[in-house]
This record gives sequence, structure tokens and C-alpha cells, in this order.
Amino acid sequence: METRLSPAFKNTLAGATAESVLRACVHCGFCNATCPTYQLVGDELDGPRGRLYQMKKVLEGAPATRATQLHLDRCLTCRSCETTCPSGVEYSQLLEIGRAEVDRQVQRPWNERLFRWLLREGLTRQWVFGAALRAARALRFALPTGLQAKVGVARAPGSWPTRTHARQVLLLNGCTQPAMSPSIDAATARVLDRIGVQTVVDPASGCCGAIRQHLGDPAGALDNARRNIDAWWPRIERDTVEALVINASGCGAMVADYGRLLAQDPRYAAKAARVSGMMRDVASYLAPEWPSLMQRMPASAPARIAFQAPCSQQHGLRVRGEAETLLKRLGADIVPVADGHLCCGSAGTYSLLQTGLSNVLRERKLGSLLAARPDVILSANIGCIGHLEAGTEVPVRHWIEWVDELLQGKPG
Repeated sequence: METRLSPAFKNTLAGATAESVLRACVHCGFCNATCPTYQLVGDELDGPRGRLYQMKKVLEGAPATRATQLHLDRCLTCRSCETTCPSGVEYSQLLEIGRAEVDRQVQRPWNERLFRWLLREGLTRQWVFGAALRAARALRFALPTGLQAKVGVARAPGSWPTRTHARQVLLLNGCTQPAMSPSIDAATARVLDRIGVQTVVDPASGCCGAIRQHLGDPAGALDNARRNIDAWWPRIERDTVEALVINASGCGAMVADYGRLLAQDPRYAAKAARVSGMMRDVASYLAPEWPSLMQRMPASAPARIAFQAPCSQQHGLRVRGEAETLLKRLGADIVPVADGHLCCGSAGTYSLLQTGLSNVLRERKLGSLLAARPDVILSANIGCIGHLEAGTEVPVRHWIEWVDELLQGKPG
């Protein structure tokens, strides 16, 4: 694709990145075939190729419009288009640049700015979000019907392992997951404890930065990344931890990107690259450990499981099939799920900002997941779990919770 970037972007890092992404595109349109919003809306401007053209025009000097902003807002950033693209177009990197420039030129309505600020500042602080969630659950009866399902129900996390092991890993002290479902982190720690690995959570770490990154605050996202690197670095530098294990694939995709995002920061570039290199999705980390898990697994009846692979896992991290393979080896009956590559509609804060499209995508996803009448739906990302849970009576859990229950002799 031929490009003529405006002087404002010519000879800049953002301009060089944008030019590289744009020139890789060959206009084939394969991306539209796997774009959830294009499939729903049927508008070229709401597909990857159309959005790419809109960003190209803005970066070449054409004025951005509110319509352009809305079309970019409707993108889920699921990155399914990147998996499909035969030319390797890194669409998500262009989207970061394009959204930032459009938002610079087009001021959002005050109510939209306020809502996005509340999400950005509230969700990323564990103590704020936790307090708000507890209040919402206590006052569930007074909430609108749509919100009643979204707040979910509290589940006891269970005990945290107390044994000390020579092998240690870091676990992210996240923002929304510990408040929404503390059982996920506790289950992760118990499963790792069973195979002789100690889980360490540094309290100085926090939100990975993905929420700020996706809500137009890249500087805040980088501050989150630097804070986490500072919290983890003493243990990494002393080689006392063998990996940084992430059990929320959305956070994993962000941490895996620290190296790229901080590549121009002379103080953090090398540290960020090492942190990203140490990041392991919990499924990838456990994959070589499955024989050890099998030795500790009591006999149990197979459960029918529908696995929902989050976009951040299969398209962002490119981790595909590892959790499902592990579950099968542990005795699960994994049922087929049609269109498993398509987004469930959660996409971080998308379900709150684009409610209509998000809910339609959820219903489509649940239709595929429930077609074979599974006993439980398992996933690998807290956002997807909460979003799907709000639309069905079938239990929706993180797959590590299922493994943890099996190891404890529960029915799973």
C-alpha cells in the first residue's frame, strides 16, 4: 500500500511504524472474513481493511471526524485479523497510533469522557474496584437488570499454599481479577504447589496497563508497566524466580508487549525485554508439567467441557490448544465449539462502552459454546468469564479452577 504520511508523522517513530504496517497490506480483505464487527454490521468501515484506510487518510493529513472515531471505537482489538492476514499486517500497532491521533483531533462528548475516565481510574485500582464491586453485590436488588448479572457472585478463594519450594514463579497482582474472582489466583497457586512450584505475588505490582492502553492513556499504561517491572526486578535480577506466570490472558498479552512498548526508554528497555521474555501463560507453563499433574490426579468421571479460547490468548499470545490438550490429558471431554476464533464481545471495557454489539457477540458465542450441552464452560481470561457468566446458567470458570478442584478430589 502506497503511503504519503503528513509532515507531522514523517521521520517519527510512530510514522515509521505506521508506514511499515500500511505498506504490508495488500488489500486482499481476508481480514474481514474473521472480523466480528464486520460480520455483524456488514460495513466496510467497520472491518479491519476499512479502518486501516481511515487511519491511513488521517495519518496522511486528512482531518479526523467523529464518524472515524466511532468506527475505530467499534473495533474489539481482538486481533483475529492478524491471525488471518497472509501478509503479517500488525493491525493492532497501527490502531494504537490511529486512535491516539483521532482522539487528539476529535474531542469526545463530556459524558463519554467522564465514563472513560471513571473506567480508567476505577478499574485499574484494586482497592477502588474491589470496594465498588462489594457494594454492587450487596445492593444487587437495586441495580438495573443488565448490571445485576455483570457483578457476578463472590466465590471463596480457599486457602493459599504455605509450603516453600526451591522453584518459584511470580504471579501478577492484578486489578479486576483479584476482586471479581480471587479463586483464580488461589487455584493457580495450589496447582503449582502440587508440582513443587511456589507462587510469589509482589504487593507492589498491580494493573498490567492494558485498560489504560485501550482507553487512550498510553502514558499511564507505561507507568503501570514501569511500576510492575520495578516490583519484579529484584527477584528477576537475583534469578530467584524462573518465570512470570500470567493466568489472565489479557494481562499476559500486555506484559508480553512491555519490551516493545518500552523499547525507547533507556532506563527500562532492557528490563522490559527480559520481563516480556519471562512471561508465560499458565497453560504454556504447565504444558511440560502434565506428567507430574497426572501422578497427583485422583480418578474421576469425565466432564463435558466447552472451552472458550480468549482472543488475547489465541490471537495476542498465539497460545492455541495448550489448555485444551492439558484438560483432555486430565480426563476432560472437550466438546466441539463452532467459530472458536471469534470474540465473545468482552474485550476489556468494550462490553461497557459498546454494549449493543458486545451483547450480540456474547449471544452468538454462547450459542456455539452451549450447542453440545456441556456441563461447564471454561476460559482463560477474567473478562471473558464475567461476560459469558452474565448470559447463561451454565457455570463459567477459569480452567485452572477446574484442574484445582480435580486435584482436590472434587467433581470438577
